[in-house]
Amino acid sequence: MSWGTELWDQFENLDKHTQWGIDFLERYAKFVKERLEIEQNYAKQLRNLVKKYCPKRSKDEEPRFTSCLSFYGILNELNDYAGQREVVAEEMGHKVYGTLMKYSQDLKAERKHHLQEGRKAQHFLDQCWKQMDNSKKKFERECKEAEKSQITFERLDNDINATKSEVEKAKAQYYLRTHMADESKNEYAAQLQNFNAEQWKHFNNSIPHIFKNLQDMDQRRTVKLGETYRSFAEAERRVIPIISKCLEGMVSAAKAVDDRRDSGIVVESFKSGFDPPGDFPFEDFSQNLSRTGSDGAISSTPKGERDGAPGPRPDPKHTMSKAKNKLWLFGKKPKAPSVEDYSHLPPEQRRKRLQQKIDELNNKLQIEMDQRDALNKMKDVYEKTPHMGDPNSLQPKISETICNMEKLRSEIHKHEAWLSEVEGKQGSRDRRHSADNHHPAPQGRESPEGSYTEDAGQEHHTPHHHSGPPQPGHPSTDPHDFDDEFDDDDPLPVIGHCKALYSFDGQNEGTLVIAEDEVLYIIEEDKGDGWTRARKQSGEEGYVPTTYVEITMEKNCKGS
Repeated sequence: MSWGTELWDQFENLDKHTQWGIDFLERYAKFVKERLEIEQNYAKQLRNLVKKYCPKRSKDEEPRFTSCLSFYGILNELNDYAGQREVVAEEMGHKVYGTLMKYSQDLKAERKHHLQEGRKAQHFLDQCWKQMDNSKKKFERECKEAEKSQITFERLDNDINATKSEVEKAKAQYYLRTHMADESKNEYAAQLQNFNAEQWKHFNNSIPHIFKNLQDMDQRRTVKLGETYRSFAEAERRVIPIISKCLEGMVSAAKAVDDRRDSGIVVESFKSGFDPPGDFPFEDFSQNLSRTGSDGAISSTPKGERDGAPGPRPDPKHTMSKAKNKLWLFGKKPKAPSVEDYSHLPPEQRRKRLQQKIDELNNKLQIEMDQRDALNKMKDVYEKTPHMGDPNSLQPKISETICNMEKLRSEIHKHEAWLSEVEGKQGSRDRRHSADNHHPAPQGRESPEGSYTEDAGQEHHTPHHHSGPPQPGHPSTDPHDFDDEFDDDDPLPVIGHCKALYSFDGQNEGTLVIAEDEVLYIIEEDKGDGWTRARKQSGEEGYVPTTYVEITMEKNCKGS
């Protein structure tokens, strides 16, 4: 239906309707604005919630339990979910609210233009009607005046007492009024014809055209509302796949919770590496008492020996000291200040911390090496193309990088020495534990010095190669540095072998002279001072720098 033909006389109502349509559009825009503000506040609250419960500790202190990791995974997914809510708010703000407000301004301007044209056409028609009405009233007045003059002329013409001049004057007045009435009639007819033409044009051309424009505008407003309704829903539906992935990630995080793995992490985190304390020995204080009679005699022989089962006699003082040192395992561990070599930690925890520190230092060393390579490449470019820069300006930075590399290498070597000390002590303790539990020697292959192992597997340790091997300090000759499980009179067992990477003159007392590629036997590991105790094929023993040899340790070595 066309507004121009059906609503030709409803200009005021159409004015009100179009204004209502724009008001409704702006009302919906306000609804969208409040809706996106809800989304924004919701996303903000979710992000604040995630931030509140996210760990504020460093990565080294974060727990590794699967339940904690799953919870942090859920927090990450919730953070992504909040991001999708922000995307919804942004889509609504840009594609719905912004579009509606801009379109509302355009509609207001267009409506104002069409209504002005309608009022202008109506005003022109009103002017035509006024002109026609004025000519009509004038014609009416002239006709009445002509009728009065006619009556006056006829009365004087029939009056015998009237003079001829009065009759002639009334006759002239009658003719004048009749002529003026005729002119008013012609003018009225012309104005009427003009008004009818303008009125036909007004109601058949101008108003239908204006109303059609208003109808098109209103229909476009309705279509735009439908499009924004769809965009409003699309903004929500577009993020549903990603939100579904976030929810799937939360479900996967929940499935990743592993109670057994968490229990294993507890063991790994708090395992000290110490052996449980042994039995307290029986201390007989009645040995100096003189007893007579077999019934009152107190035997100082342990029960095992009385039963005929001989056993080793442990040193009471040694056992007591060991037990006392390990009593803290069953109580509160005494606090010790943190030191660089982590010696205040139990062996297992110390080994882990040292390994972490070595990995960290290796990463830093790799960064410095990459920086050095980049600076050298830049220096080569500057040397080939001097206009790009001065190569000498890079030398201080290169020197600084090389100095940092040397410091890091020194730190790595120091921590590796501490790590070797820890691993050596753990290996020694394992060997003692194995020897205590297995008295008969197992069958195995003989080593060159008479030692044997249960397994033929070997563990290779290749030292870091430098352009010039570092010189360690003087070897320690303190007899307390050796393992207390070996007697000083017996030769130390072979625990591995090594190959000399460089020749060494052995000028210091207690050191060996070795030649490059010479093969030696390892009888004592490096204890952190940079020296390894070795034995030549000829039987000569002494210390060699650890960095001068490539060491291969034997597993499960036992004394011959």
